Amino acid sequence: MSLENLLPNQEAARNPEEGIARLLRILKLLRKQCPWDKKQTFDTLRTLTVEETFELSDAIVSKEYEEIKKELGDVLLHIAFYAELGEEEGKFDFKDVCNSLCDKLIRRHPHIFGEVEARTDEEVKKNWEEIKLKEGKKHTVLSGVPSSLPAMIKAYRIQDKARGVGFDWDNRAQVWDKVQEEMGELQAEVAVMESLEAVTGRHGSPEAPGAEGTVQGMPDESAARKEAWERQQEKVLSELGDVFFALINYARFLKLNPEDALEHTNRKFVKRFTYMEEQTIQKGKPLRGMSLEEMETYWQEAKKVLGDA
Repeated sequence: MSLENLLPNQEAARNPEEGIARLLRILKLLRKQCPWDKKQTFDTLRTLTVEETFELSDAIVSKEYEEIKKELGDVLLHIAFYAELGEEEGKFDFKDVCNSLCDKLIRRHPHIFGEVEARTDEEVKKNWEEIKLKEGKKHTVLSGVPSSLPAMIKAYRIQDKARGVGFDWDNRAQVWDKVQEEMGELQAEVAVMESLEAVTGRHGSPEAPGAEGTVQGMPDESAARKEAWERQQEKVLSELGDVFFALINYARFLKLNPEDALEHTNRKFVKRFTYMEEQTIQKGKPLRGMSLEEMETYWQEAKKVLGDA
């Protein structure tokens, strides 16, 4: 294809079809002429794609629709870029990507394109998972959960997929009982860890091996205490994970996304802390020089001014 044929229309597209065609022509031109674009590979783009996805997520959480539009464009660019790389390597092109997606949507919506009945969204999800198990290389329920997902999202997806085959609690009261059970087990293991810490008279890991030396060839007691404390810390870590997993499950039964809930709290904390910091700076009282009681006064003021925003 000649360079003249690659030159994109400088006018804005009038419909989605023209928009996609314009994007693909621009991308082909960039791959031929731009030093940066020419160097990109599947591997170099991967982490950038993750970053763009998180930026889109931030825009969605903030309900900034102009930013959502821009970030969607960035994600679309990456999709088109991967398709261009696939075409250059003779593996697939953008058309193949679209056809693959359309075929999958038709295949997994037999209640629309076939004779299967699905009256609720739960029936649709169940059919989707059953069809997914029958196709492709992944034959287990949980094999479709990406291993690189953030832990909270992964836990939610694991539980949701297990639910799809009937492995789930009957009601939220049972799940809350499980949360309390796991909290009790966590507290019990923490109590054991604290008793081990009390032996050393300090919080945190006991003294390093060799701190007290040995007596007449006897094994170093501090080394044994450290090893016991580390084993106990692993137990606490395991129980803490169980608590998180149970709480995520409870959020699912409340029909709430735990990721959204935690992000709401993150943003609330940042706003309140920033308000507190700005107020203290205005009054010439940097946070580092203030007592916790003084900071608490400003924190309570931030809560009143900002509310639950």
